[in-house]
Amino acid sequence: MFAYYLQLGLRSLRRNPILSILMVVGIGLGIAASMTMLTVMHLLGGDPIPWKSDKLHYVQLDNWNPDQPFSDDGRPPDQVTYRDAVALMDAGKADKQAAMFAFALPIQPENKELKPFQAHGRVTYADFFAMFEPSFKYGGPWNHDQDVSHTRVVVLNKEINEKLFGGQDSVGKTVRMNSIDYSVVGVLGDWNLRFLYYDLTNGAFEDPDEFFMPFTTAVDLQQRSSGSNRCWTSPADGWVAYLDSDCVWIQMWAELDSPARLAEYKSFLDNYVGEQKKLGRFQRPLNNRLLNVNEWIRDQNVISRDVEVQTGLAFAFLVVCLVNTVGLLLAKFTRKSGEIGLRRALGASRREVFTQFLIESGVVGLTGGFLGLLLTGLGLVAVRALYTEYQAVAHLDWSMVAVTVVLAIVSAVLAGLYPTWRACRVQPGTQLKM
Repeated sequence: MFAYYLQLGLRSLRRNPILSILMVVGIGLGIAASMTMLTVMHLLGGDPIPWKSDKLHYVQLDNWNPDQPFSDDGRPPDQVTYRDAVALMDAGKADKQAAMFAFALPIQPENKELKPFQAHGRVTYADFFAMFEPSFKYGGPWNHDQDVSHTRVVVLNKEINEKLFGGQDSVGKTVRMNSIDYSVVGVLGDWNLRFLYYDLTNGAFEDPDEFFMPFTTAVDLQQRSSGSNRCWTSPADGWVAYLDSDCVWIQMWAELDSPARLAEYKSFLDNYVGEQKKLGRFQRPLNNRLLNVNEWIRDQNVISRDVEVQTGLAFAFLVVCLVNTVGLLLAKFTRKSGEIGLRRALGASRREVFTQFLIESGVVGLTGGFLGLLLTGLGLVAVRALYTEYQAVAHLDWSMVAVTVVLAIVSAVLAGLYPTWRACRVQPGTQLKM
């Protein structure tokens, strides 16, 4: 019977093309508006590394001005000082750990056809690659010994390797940056980051890092971070004084493989700050934090209030579209009252009539869903054009395609419940007398 009712629903759409188009377009527009914003919300709010996000923790220490908190809500600074980052790295109390900062250097290509250009990269430790797990196309990361020896090595991302070496295996080759030669030890493969969750301080939607360099090697260059750099007191002149200052400019991550290890590391941080207090530092009350990946994302408000409001408005528009569809279905089913009365007189039960028209509503919803899916694709194109920071997240994935189709069918069925119920209340005797 389902196939028969489905055939009747398709015929009904063809018999009333204008009314059918209005309903399909209405549902399609509502679905497109809501799914465009829901897709952005889904990809922004999704766990970027679900298999270990509860093990990666962002380290925060409150070394700020004793007379003025870093933020109005009492949160500690979102970065740490150089001396604290080095002290934590040297202590090695985490299962894996990586201090890092954003960095930019001019590159002088060997290929004379390429002009020198500025490249943006990341300065970090060898553990970074094991912690955040980018894939490698060629070679691999540097090792801990190279961290210690300040070795001049570099890992390139796929795009800059394509630009400098035509996408070939460049491991062992030399890249000249700021008039210094660095040996390529690895080239990343595809690393589809929706946003830079490991460096939200400098911007979740900044361009991907083009190269990676050992932290110790970069410090030798005596060039400051290209990212956020905040000081509550002015440091003395000179590079050494800057490194010893209370300026915060380094991000610190620790991988802790169990709740017990998390508790141990938190205790270590408290003891570390206690020792620093004895030296006259950290004059504010103890305020250390260890947030995992998803907690850090929420803390930094990656999903802006504007996106949340726009998503709410989009679903409100969907509700308006469904209300209009209810009215159109009610008008359509009311015009069929004679047909319904005849079917009832010939022995059709209310349940059979209800099933028939509910399936017809589902046909409208499914058709509107496919239209909505196409319009959602166009909507995401518009989002990418209007908001460049969302280019990496404004894309449909299979889960969102499935949600779109299901939402369309459910929406149409819900919209069709009342008109269908009214259709079932038709009295066959009254219609036959007419």
